[in-house]
Amino acid sequence: QVQLVESGGGLVQAGGSLRLSCAASGRTFSRQIMGWFRQAPGKEREFVATIMWSGHTDYADSVKDRFTISRDNIKSTAYLQMNSLKPEGTAVYYCGVHRSGSYYFARNYNYWGQGTQVTVSS
Repeated sequence: QVQLVESGGGLVQAGGSLRLSCAASGRTFSRQIMGWFRQAPGKEREFVATIMWSGHTDYADSVKDRFTISRDNIKSTAYLQMNSLKPEGTAVYYCGVHRSGSYYFARNYNYWGQGTQVTVSS
């Protein structure tokens, strides 16, 4: 069993920055592939970024060069640094633990946090 707790969301103006955190407990964090997803009202949960146990990262095209995913295995915490935020980035952001298959799809994650709201005003 894994417990995830996201934090760091809030209201920010377009062009601003936020840093999200995802604190994990219950399983060897350093061996997990972690992902960040977001879900806007009426839309499906979509991939944002992922980080492997090795530190390798991958990003959705819509956030590449603006967002940075990282992890601290000692603190069992994953981070998402979001810069140059846009209004279309308004959503609830979730972190998840990858189970199997492609890490681009939410159905391949078996643990999720409760989410943190990010609102970007224009």
